[in-house]
Amino acid sequence: MSKLRSFLKPKAEVVTFDCYGTLVQWFEVLQQEIEVALAKQRASKASASSILDSFSAQGRRLTAERPYRLYKDILRIGFAAAFAEHGLTPSEDEIERIASSPMSMGPHPEVPDVLRRLRERYKLAIFTNSDDDLIAPTVARIGVPFDYVITAEQAQAYKPSRQLFEYAYHRMDVTPDQTVHVAMGMYWDMKARHELGLRGIWVNRRGETGNPDWLPYAEVSDLNGAADLLLAHQD
Repeated sequence: MSKLRSFLKPKAEVVTFDCYGTLVQWFEVLQQEIEVALAKQRASKASASSILDSFSAQGRRLTAERPYRLYKDILRIGFAAAFAEHGLTPSEDEIERIASSPMSMGPHPEVPDVLRRLRERYKLAIFTNSDDDLIAPTVARIGVPFDYVITAEQAQAYKPSRQLFEYAYHRMDVTPDQTVHVAMGMYWDMKARHELGLRGIWVNRRGETGNPDWLPYAEVSDLNGAADLLLAHQD
């Protein structure tokens, strides 16, 4: 209980969320889309998960490069490179279909109800490595209003760069200690919040192993667990 009280103080004003994976079904949708492409390629050795792992590595490289480029371009370039690593060359139409799929991603089942509960106590924000037009239909599918949607396009920088976070706090007119960051991404989010000294909740939906170098953070299996922490008695 003492650790919980310490985590909850000072009282947060804003709960900030990563979107892809944390709130919406990033891995599930992308794996389905990749499997369609693999079937057309008649690829027997490559798997959707291996292609997605390759894209994640490409994404780390591409988002760190300068000058800044839009996320939709990173998706196109990154997935083309990820397939190429496995000796595959999907058509431009196939790559475009996969790169556009974030616009169709819906929320994890518990997410809308949890966000409605949290809105009774907190302002809600999304910090996303996305473009304004790419994230808009995704946020609409969640079906719960957010007070702020902060994108990499607005900040001209990608997580885990502190530039996006600092832009967001300036935009929201809050200090970092008035926030709690909730995210699934260990590299993209938990690393950044550790370096910035932010309170964080890691949503470990996939049963992964965390990085002890980026502690402290609370660990939960879904957004219900995050709500249990955030809505705990704070007297």
